[in-house]
Amino acid sequence: MTHLKHTVLAAGLGLSLAGGPALGELRTETVEYQVNGETFTGYLAWDDEEEGKRPGVLVVHEWWGHNAFAREQAEKLAAAGYTAFALDMYGSGKVADHPNDAKAFMTEATKDLDQVKARFLKAKEILENHDSVDPERIAAQGYCFGGAVVLNMARLGVDLDGVVSYHGALASPIQAEPGKVKAQIQVYTGGADQMVPSEQVAGLVKEMQDAGVDLSLTVFPGVRHSFTNPAADRIAEQFGMPVGYDEAAAQRAWDGTLRFYQRLFAD
Repeated sequence: MTHLKHTVLAAGLGLSLAGGPALGELRTETVEYQVNGETFTGYLAWDDEEEGKRPGVLVVHEWWGHNAFAREQAEKLAAAGYTAFALDMYGSGKVADHPNDAKAFMTEATKDLDQVKARFLKAKEILENHDSVDPERIAAQGYCFGGAVVLNMARLGVDLDGVVSYHGALASPIQAEPGKVKAQIQVYTGGADQMVPSEQVAGLVKEMQDAGVDLSLTVFPGVRHSFTNPAADRIAEQFGMPVGYDEAAAQRAWDGTLRFYQRLFAD
């Protein structure tokens, strides 16, 4: 069963459609849902003033879990004219403040590929069934851990129009096969990302080229892991992790993503 908790975001968020008027309000719903007997908590965001059905975008969180950053990305997508669902890959309440907890949550969630796929597909079903969404136009974007998830869903042939990975791991035991990947792919990674070395970048290019996949890849020189998240600098200082926020790279990646979706979903 799926339970919805409804909220209206007030006017004055300062968000606007690219090339369009400022939005009066966004609507959000906290969604509790079940996958194989376990409870998960996701977050829907959309513009209720937008008429007709529009594309839906799944947002997959960093290894910290379904936190405020993931929800903020869903709200930004809603402001751009999409319905977004920030899904939960770990389970309700599993949000980490320490890297050891994040690693434990991620390890448990990814121990079984079928489990990963089931959790992703349930979230996709929820998004597709929302009144505002055209179920034939669905994309997914992920950050860090989430970037790896969306790439692997594309590799597995999940029916997605496109996926976007931000500072996600690019190597995978799953390899793209010719004719299997349905999604067009965009990847944004940092040239100084110690967690995603150049060997992974080169490996992804070869893998996708050999499989005939439509891949666009941007490498930001000197940019570290987790560059889209403003909290990365605090995390680097607190835990000594090789991460860092880069406002310019984050904005370029976001702008590129919106252009990608505009082209992907052009009528």
